[in-house]
Amino acid sequence: MAFEEKVKIRSYDGRTDRGRVEDLERRCEVGPAQSVLLFTDTMGDPICRIRNSPLFKMLVAELNNELVGVIQGSIKMVTLATPTRDPAVVGYVLGLRVSPFHRRKGIGSSLVRRLEEWFLSNHVHFAYMATEKDNEASVKLFTEKLGFVKFRTPSILVNPVHYHSLRISRGVEIAKLKMEEAEYLYRRFMGSTDFFPHDIDRILKNKLSLGTWVAYPRGESWSELRCDGRLPTSWAMMSVWNSGDLFKLRVAKAPLSCHIYSKSSRLIDRIFPCLSIPALPDVFHPFGFYFMYGLHGEGPRSGALVRSLCRFVHNMATECKDCKVIVTEVGGCDGLRPEIPHWKLLSCPEDLWCIKALRKEDENTLLGLTKIPTRGLFVDPREV
Repeated sequence: MAFEEKVKIRSYDGRTDRGRVEDLERRCEVGPAQSVLLFTDTMGDPICRIRNSPLFKMLVAELNNELVGVIQGSIKMVTLATPTRDPAVVGYVLGLRVSPFHRRKGIGSSLVRRLEEWFLSNHVHFAYMATEKDNEASVKLFTEKLGFVKFRTPSILVNPVHYHSLRISRGVEIAKLKMEEAEYLYRRFMGSTDFFPHDIDRILKNKLSLGTWVAYPRGESWSELRCDGRLPTSWAMMSVWNSGDLFKLRVAKAPLSCHIYSKSSRLIDRIFPCLSIPALPDVFHPFGFYFMYGLHGEGPRSGALVRSLCRFVHNMATECKDCKVIVTEVGGCDGLRPEIPHWKLLSCPEDLWCIKALRKEDENTLLGLTKIPTRGLFVDPREV
């Protein structure tokens, strides 16, 4: 307790804290020599990952004028898989970092609790966070010390961008939707999905959202939607978010063999695309990525149509010099998961979401949430 009294937790001040937060981020990426690390370049804006959320906050922890910890949080209204399907206000916890020299001293717990106080002051019902399933330290902190419970295990699927375009079936039509059409379809078909954001219109209007596309069998008409609400016998849709305009990623500490394979495979892919050699893009320098969100399909051919949309997004990405990979996150039991192309080497088959009721009256609701198996999950691109 005496130690915690020396720690000062306050709101982030971009004028004085930006450089110190970036330095802390770099120091927190240090790990075992045999590990492959993923570095994040926020391009001078440490708060970039939550800046597009409806309400957000960053807290920092100081000890003897040294910045030793940081945490971020955002608030929004979503749908949860409760019997009544009532909207809930949720707070997302992310970006928890504690200096390697000051860990196991209660700083991380103090930051989370202070963020929860901010959540409560803004009438949040549930707090949730995401971490790697194998991140033992993070899982223990949140589930054993902070009262969170394991909630969902979605899959993060990552696919590299090649030099050449991929062929799309001639039997498929792909059309870009107007924002109003996309919002209508999302609210109609995904409005009851876990974590569907009630401000989906703001997401679709955001400058980072490149658009929403729908795929359907050639020969059928999509324009009927505007007339009487009818849809093709099979169709699929997805939206694309340009995360590379927010921050960059870089892989470090990869073995020499990975560097050699990356260069050689890209060269072969460029000169002999017909060989279809799996090429590893240059991920050892800062790169951007596209995030596919809002994946949904209806009808017997929806799986094939999702595959066509993924190829379409890949071809879009080939025209962006900065985009090296395409990422999406879907529920672990989502029926569309097998249709999304990805590299197992780059993907995470089981991410872990944990959740906590912040008010006593919501504890029974939380108990029901954790027992209800759900297939669908809407991952907000603003929280990637």
